[in-house]
Amino acid sequence: MREGLSVVRRGLPAILAGIGLLLGGCASTGAGGDGLGYYWQSLRGQIHLLQASRPIDDWLQDDNLAPALRERLLAAQRMRSFAVQRLGLPDNASYRRYADLQRPFAVWNVVAAPPDSLELHRWCFPVAGCVGYRGYFSEADAVAQARLLADQGLESGSYGVPAYSTLGYLNWLGGDPLLNTFVGWGEGEFAGLLFHELAHQVVYVAGDTAFNESFATTVERLGATLWLATEAGPAARARWESSQLRRTQWRALTGRTRQALQQLYQDPQQRGPAMQQAKAQIYQQLRSDYAALRAQWRSADAALLTTDAQRQFYERHQARLDQWVADANNASFGALAAYDDWVPAFTALWHQAQAQAKTQAPAQAQPGNEAIQGWQRFYAEVRQLAALPAAQRNARLCRHMPADAPLPSACAPAQAGASGSADGSRPGN
Repeated sequence: MREGLSVVRRGLPAILAGIGLLLGGCASTGAGGDGLGYYWQSLRGQIHLLQASRPIDDWLQDDNLAPALRERLLAAQRMRSFAVQRLGLPDNASYRRYADLQRPFAVWNVVAAPPDSLELHRWCFPVAGCVGYRGYFSEADAVAQARLLADQGLESGSYGVPAYSTLGYLNWLGGDPLLNTFVGWGEGEFAGLLFHELAHQVVYVAGDTAFNESFATTVERLGATLWLATEAGPAARARWESSQLRRTQWRALTGRTRQALQQLYQDPQQRGPAMQQAKAQIYQQLRSDYAALRAQWRSADAALLTTDAQRQFYERHQARLDQWVADANNASFGALAAYDDWVPAFTALWHQAQAQAKTQAPAQAQPGNEAIQGWQRFYAEVRQLAALPAAQRNARLCRHMPADAPLPSACAPAQAGASGSADGSRPGN
């Protein structure tokens, strides 16, 4: 704790000038602006996190450390080296410390959207740019903010976030730490989140949440798959494959709902009571389809839950998903889109970069070097995209979308006048 306090004292001027700007919102008025109070909660929450974090090696020297946590922290050190050596991610102070925050989430995000659109309300940050969410270190504060936005006629919600990135700005103060909020996840999910957050330190475009999150999600999925294939045991791989199947089912379910909502809101014939009725039917279909999927999952999982601890953990996570579906609205789906929209395009870019690295690798190169070169080529291509104006960046990404992938709404102008398929996927060539 003494070390944490020392770090805070040395870094307090920078935190005051930077963290409030990076993680806080502009002291704006209008939908949810509450000025200096918001800066203060951001500063206070970040100071607490810095105080709670200690180097992983310090935790490992504690003879009373729980065996499961010890094993995971040791694995995290291997994952951190893997991130640098195999994925080309930054070699810096981040994720070499651990903090137990004594709460289930690092922060709670608030999102909002109009009743007839999935376009998120945006808050503007001096460093992060304009984004479609606002973070709070207190759940009660997040819930109160969501209610305020609802009172102003927006559909709103709040949700817990297990980790966030300070984009490398705090590496000189010890960097972003591992947290208790996700340290108990499955091996593949834990590795993926670590890679995801490090990816934000590679490329970040102020004001383009879909670009940033889709890029990081691509690194997460590809990196976790590579880790499990080369570093993990068969049990961890089996759990990952099972979880990925369920995520695919979940993305299909929510993707259908989002597409139906987008088509409804774009239809000029659907306005007023007609739109509200159609919208209610879409959400009812979501909940009906989810109930069937939920029953399928629980039936398959029943035999695997052999202890009370496992059953309690399972029920907590099931309850959170149940609540998300019960409360789902335009803000929920607007937030969900940011993490997936461009993943097919980034994945195609990654495969292209890997292929180029293999064909252009020198004959004397060591085996496996072309893989890391492929990652570096991929990052270089993403940085080039990041440097473009938003319209050009989106147009490039649209061209990289596979033919069988649903097109993000940003591609709609590019396909005006073209004959697309009924499900909104890219027209065939």
